[in-house]
Amino acid sequence: MTDAHTASPATRDGAPVSTAGPQHRMLESDQCTQWLGAEVLIADEGHSKIQMTVRPEMTNGFDIVHGGMIFTLADTCFAMACNHPDGDADTVTVAAGADITFLKAARVGDVLTAEAHPVAQAGRSGVYDVVITRKSETIAVFRGRSRTIPFPQEGGSR
Repeated sequence: MTDAHTASPATRDGAPVSTAGPQHRMLESDQCTQWLGAEVLIADEGHSKIQMTVRPEMTNGFDIVHGGMIFTLADTCFAMACNHPDGDADTVTVAAGADITFLKAARVGDVLTAEAHPVAQAGRSGVYDVVITRKSETIAVFRGRSRTIPFPQEGGSR
């Protein structure tokens, strides 16, 4: 069995997540997203879609998914939509702010899908919406505000 805190992306039964789908350069060193076991379904300019299967360690004291796990999934999807895989190597687009509305609970074994689309762009700033679903049911809606900045040289990886 693998250590859930250091393992490569895996399903809740420990099997590796499929990497056959589109890849995104920011995920190469993104240990948080690897820990989530997020699978990339779409990685296009301004549009991304990822999914994860909820594991027991993602739940809170009420035996439902911790809101922070859903926020993290949405935030990762948002970051992928803001940063095109073949984009400018000298800049990075980061979150300037974000909020989420939780509509329904999720439980262990649920497959959650996050899909991001741009809403507005103005210079270096943008607004993106991310809808998080379980099957076809919306469980949360995330709105992220982005800002494009020079790529940080110290401690950054690409």
